[in-house]
Amino acid sequence: QVHLVESGGGLVQAGGSLRLSCAASGSIFSINYMGWYRQAPGKQRELVATITNVGLRNYADSVKGRFTVSRDNAKNTVDLQMNSLKPEDTAVYLCYGASRSRWVVDYWGQGTQVTVSS
Repeated sequence: QVHLVESGGGLVQAGGSLRLSCAASGSIFSINYMGWYRQAPGKQRELVATITNVGLRNYADSVKGRFTVSRDNAKNTVDLQMNSLKPEDTAVYLCYGASRSRWVVDYWGQGTQVTVSS
């Protein structure tokens, strides 16, 4: 199994930026979908962003225009650049991988906390 480890979370003020990174223990070359979920207390788990092996991207409506997902298959990393952060973005962000479809998760990271203050 591929293990995913996130880093880069922290506390920022509204309007600020953070860059999250997900490092895989093995190759992500064969994992078509890589991306990020987030989970906040009292809210449903939300699929934030995905990127395929050929660079096709999808975003949740709540983050479009503010977040950018990227992947580097040579480095086995997946990043999430988060700009113009809002308090509503506060959540645990989890890296994931899916080989078959966007919605069938094969690999989970442990999560990293992002807190946006108003």
